[in-house]
Amino acid sequence: MKITILTLFPDMFTGPFSESIIKRAREKGLVEIELINFRDFATDKHKTVDDTPYGGGPGMLIKVDVIDRAIIHTQRLSSHAYEDSLQSRTSKRQSLHPPKDCLCLKRKTVLLAPAGQKFDQKKAYEYSKLDELILICGHYEGFDQRIHDHLVDEEISIGNYVLSGGELPAMVIADSIIRLLPGAIRPESLESETFNALSTDNRRLTTDDYDYHQYTRPAEYKGWKVPEELLSGNHAEIKKWREGQAR
Repeated sequence: MKITILTLFPDMFTGPFSESIIKRAREKGLVEIELINFRDFATDKHKTVDDTPYGGGPGMLIKVDVIDRAIIHTQRLSSHAYEDSLQSRTSKRQSLHPPKDCLCLKRKTVLLAPAGQKFDQKKAYEYSKLDELILICGHYEGFDQRIHDHLVDEEISIGNYVLSGGELPAMVIADSIIRLLPGAIRPESLESETFNALSTDNRRLTTDDYDYHQYTRPAEYKGWKVPEELLSGNHAEIKKWREGQAR
């Protein structure tokens, strides 16, 4: 999978994308992350990406032409890379080459915006099945409305609060997706975690289902004891206790 992030501040991603699960997934080749500074697609000498709104009003809006050029550039790069990969895999069987006008790349372009659909685990699973996800990070007052109307597939928000830009939401979304990629973490770690789409016993979970309480050694500390059911060794009793504790 490839995650492409259009941002004015690519250096913000250096730390989060260079540690832990994301670092290992990148090293394994499970995910490619490309950071594109859309200021590079401004055409004036000052590299202007925003302007005042028509009709007046506070703040500055990100320009539609700049974002359009950045998206076109990104999509062309990814499409060419995908075609090259297909041709490499099928070089000995020419009949399998897809027509040039039938590119089967599963891709979505997503605008990170306060009024967007609330991001959740179901959406994370959906995005994890894509070949490429393009995330557009905003700043200033917002985007020219034509970006909303014509250039993106979806708009996503991570919550009802105000941030200085879309970089932190992009990090949250990328992290939640990458950990779902096959090979990123152990499958059993995903099966019983909070907000998993399906539990191990195939019971459909809801957004109100949370992990059960968990404990580790020592069995007693400052008089705080681990529940007896977990120390019993009786797997049926442990399962029953855990189901009762899920919250």
